[in-house]
Amino acid sequence: MNNVLAARALRDFGDGFVAILLPVYLTALGLSAFHVGVIATLALFGSALLTLGAGFLTARYDVRGLLLASSALMIASGLAYAAANDYAVLLIVAFVGTINPSGGSTSVFVPLEHTVLSGAVAPARRTSAFARYSLIGALAGALGSLAAATPDWLAALGIGTIGAIKIMFGIYALLGLLGGLAYHRLPRMARTQASAVPLGPSRGIVYKLAALFSIDAFAGGFVVHSLLALWLFQRFELSLAAAGAFFFWSGVLSAFSFPVAAWLGARIGLIKTMVYTHIPSSLCLIAAAFVPTLEWALGLLLLRAALSQMDVPTRSSYVMAVVTEAERPAAASVTAVPRSLASSLSPALAGALFASGLQAWPLLLCGGLKIAYDLLLLAAFRKIKPPEER
Repeated sequence: MNNVLAARALRDFGDGFVAILLPVYLTALGLSAFHVGVIATLALFGSALLTLGAGFLTARYDVRGLLLASSALMIASGLAYAAANDYAVLLIVAFVGTINPSGGSTSVFVPLEHTVLSGAVAPARRTSAFARYSLIGALAGALGSLAAATPDWLAALGIGTIGAIKIMFGIYALLGLLGGLAYHRLPRMARTQASAVPLGPSRGIVYKLAALFSIDAFAGGFVVHSLLALWLFQRFELSLAAAGAFFFWSGVLSAFSFPVAAWLGARIGLIKTMVYTHIPSSLCLIAAAFVPTLEWALGLLLLRAALSQMDVPTRSSYVMAVVTEAERPAAASVTAVPRSLASSLSPALAGALFASGLQAWPLLLCGGLKIAYDLLLLAAFRKIKPPEER
């Protein structure tokens, strides 16, 4: 388990600075906000396809081997972005690689790591384990956000913006290598005969959860980190260093909400924890679209950060709890993939809205759709309880 946590920390540190630097890099190359949205869309769409494949390949291949292959892809993605300037090449690498514009754990690694974690702990400790997993990842991502200011520091050495960001993509590749070394220390996971059928008795529950999660993810795609950073840059002319500091504190608040989510989930239930914390966070996002000053906008966005991610460990724990052990890899994949596919559609739409001068609309659409998702989730699953709540 500790090796998975170490690899997650390394990966999220890289995602933390890449999500902020990606729009800066692309605009420095002369691309528009719409082009940024298209690359974010392709990155998330490609991630969805990889995640789907990984979830079902666990019935045939060892999880450890798939994690090592994913690390190799992360290395290749970082090196390719460090070398490429052409828009077409950037599009291809975004689609087939692991570059993550969302700053969160939406990637091929997720169903594989969830499988390892859920098999390593007892049911009573499952939510706490996922909370710890999410906490470490979020703190690492927050530190990565601070590292996004590195190009400004490198400017003092005479290194231009594009050259400095290329160096950061090289560091991203190095983090993939270190993560691969952590995965290499994992034991091989034995595959049971039941795993040859990815989804069985829990198929209906998994598909219904996947459909609902896709609404949430489509909404979230309007304000992935890269686009939220772009909104702050355009609306308030926020500096790169200030943006890095904001996303750092945003990540810290999200990180420390995960243990609170585990504590709350043990008392009121996983579904209620997801819904009752999510709706206030969406209202904060909607309000941020209307405030006139940077201070109010950052304050509301930070309050949102303290609440919006409390559904992450509880959601992961819930999915693993309501399926059989043999179904867990496929369930993690099937519930993650629609999220990635749905979230891949909205960044391009958000980019078009930004380019049209409708800067508030991505925030409004995200908040409104997320509230609708929460109400549907509560109505559909409040009576389907994990074993520890029965």
